[in-house]
Amino acid sequence: MHSQLSPHLARPVAIPSRFGPIAGLRGAGEGPLVLMVPGYTGSKEDFAPVLDGIVAAGFTPLAIDLPGQQDSAGPADEHLYLPERLGEVLAEVIAELPPPVLLVGHSFGGLVARRAVLAGAEIAGLTLLDSGPADLPPGPRRQILDLGEPLLREHGVPAVQRGLDAVNAGNPRWQAMSEPVRAFLRGRFLRNRPEALLGMSIGLRTEPDLVTELGRQLRLTSTPCLVACGALDDAWPTSVQRDMADRLAADFSMIEGAAHSPAVENPAGLLSVLVPTWQSWLS
Repeated sequence: MHSQLSPHLARPVAIPSRFGPIAGLRGAGEGPLVLMVPGYTGSKEDFAPVLDGIVAAGFTPLAIDLPGQQDSAGPADEHLYLPERLGEVLAEVIAELPPPVLLVGHSFGGLVARRAVLAGAEIAGLTLLDSGPADLPPGPRRQILDLGEPLLREHGVPAVQRGLDAVNAGNPRWQAMSEPVRAFLRGRFLRNRPEALLGMSIGLRTEPDLVTELGRQLRLTSTPCLVACGALDDAWPTSVQRDMADRLAADFSMIEGAAHSPAVENPAGLLSVLVPTWQSWLS
């Protein structure tokens, strides 16, 4: 079973940013760089199962922790973790990377990635993975954010983790994970800065629809775009993501056998979508 602990040959790196070092995992490839941005409460390890496959396809993967996540430094101001602010930081990071850069944003990371494009990041292609046109729609994921915010503000990250443990006790998917994976996910959550959890949570519930603006910028810069998602995504409905692709004049693909995290749930299926698309963009 694939997980955040899947073995790979990528090595840890630290990338300078205005907020301090950003932690990453970089593959040993010599081809075009693929910069991968994780979602809310996520990390660079969410891409672990696809790192070596990206290298084998002739690209150089660079998966990062966003500021305030896991191993990355971050500020003590929750408002600096909104997608717009993080997008500015990401654009500055991209400006220091050797071109061409293919940008991949998963879930909340997709909201940040598109903000980086709107901030002027020069990229060779944009992949929005299980991300949406605006804030999270009503549903269980948004409800958890609504309930978690006051708990986080009053009692801190450990209290929220205890709440998650109680919820996960009845979750078959959680129980099917190995104990090392569950321990990693618990430890990762506890390493998030509280300001990051708060700011990103606000962003997930307030981000406006920027598809028109993004589409205009992509056309202006002749930047290709792919919208991809798991066929069983439970965050933004697949119909909403397909509509976003249509509005962006972007390619659209669904990964069967996957929900909100195709890189872990069906890495081979995800690579079968990403690699040919990226190769066509750069051919």
